[in-house]
Amino acid sequence: MLTSLYTAVSGMDATGTQLSVIGDNIANMNTVGFKKSNVAFGDVLSQSITNIASSGQIGRGVFVQEVSPLMTQGAFETTESALDLAIDGDGFFAVNDDGARYYTRAGNFSVNRDGFIVNPDNLRLQGYLADAAGNITGTTGDLQLTATQNPARMTGTANVAVNLDATAPVQTAAFTLDGDGNGTANDPLNYNSSTTVSVYDSQGGVHQVTRYYSKTADNTWDVHDVYADPANPGQLIEATGSPQTLTFDTSGALTSVSAGSPVFDFGGGVTGSQAISFDNTGTMQYASSFAVLKLDQDGYSSGSLKNLIISDAGVMTGNFTNGQTRLIGQVALAKFIAPTELVKLGRNLYGESFASGQPIVSAPGTSGLGRVASNTLELSNVDLAVEFVKMISAQRGFQANSRIITTTDELMQEVVNLKR
Repeated sequence: MLTSLYTAVSGMDATGTQLSVIGDNIANMNTVGFKKSNVAFGDVLSQSITNIASSGQIGRGVFVQEVSPLMTQGAFETTESALDLAIDGDGFFAVNDDGARYYTRAGNFSVNRDGFIVNPDNLRLQGYLADAAGNITGTTGDLQLTATQNPARMTGTANVAVNLDATAPVQTAAFTLDGDGNGTANDPLNYNSSTTVSVYDSQGGVHQVTRYYSKTADNTWDVHDVYADPANPGQLIEATGSPQTLTFDTSGALTSVSAGSPVFDFGGGVTGSQAISFDNTGTMQYASSFAVLKLDQDGYSSGSLKNLIISDAGVMTGNFTNGQTRLIGQVALAKFIAPTELVKLGRNLYGESFASGQPIVSAPGTSGLGRVASNTLELSNVDLAVEFVKMISAQRGFQANSRIITTTDELMQEVVNLKR
């Protein structure tokens, strides 16, 4: 009879543990990336009885066999931050805490003052790093937005394609920058058409280069490249190596361009003697008005990081104010053979255990890992209705076990009363 007391106590302990787990699940129903836990019970068998009529075994109660997380996918919530990440699949984000690596499904990341991408506890997100040229390497480490400034690039090539009016008159006088004869080079004269292209020096400074097209003979044109003289503000200067000669055939197609590239000197402090190769491909000579058909070049000024785009493969691309884009890194994901055996460490973190196996680290979308969704957070997988049902069941179990103690007490009282 006394064993029923201890059996009921074990039932109360077990259901009390279940209520604690249910309470933890409900408390974390709004925790980002939280995975609810389930309680597994086991029976206790410790006593055998034998008599003439029969033999049997009497259990001694119940015990909590395991409390394990349920790694099902949580619902997604759209956010306004590009660094809010969710995993659509089985992977985990890896974070670094002074050399110790942990794993999490909570993707609410931000940037700290040192430029590292961190979670709310300042643990650094791990990923594949990019080199100075913006190429993703195979090296994993702390992801950092170091490329918040995109350096300037000096113009090396410009593409200028135009239509030159075949009916334009031949210039009988030489091209000059002192058209008014006052000794100041600020009045170009003796040309037919012109267009201006912006080019950049080695420090990202922008300069306007005007190309003056002067017809020197039938099917032959000279192109003079002129820019502001840095040594004499307000005056113009022609590039060294200018002009170039363009030759067309009788059908108006460009047949040859004189060798060499114009060389510019944009002043002190920048790269001197900056040669710019002008590509005239597409230039033609037809009997119609002058028209610019193509105008671009490969230089740009410096720019700061404007926004960040993260693809479903975890690739982080920075858009800069100078119109350029650059790869910054790629988020790495980890996968475990037995994720339910990971150790819960609190703060939405899991730790590797012997039973979970070692992590398989790879890029999102590979090795069975899930995709990364930017501007998205994974919510808790707690179903409040289900937890309430489990709570009622555990409560009734606790009450039933407590009633066994009460009933056993009454029976023992009857035994004591037999003496009277």
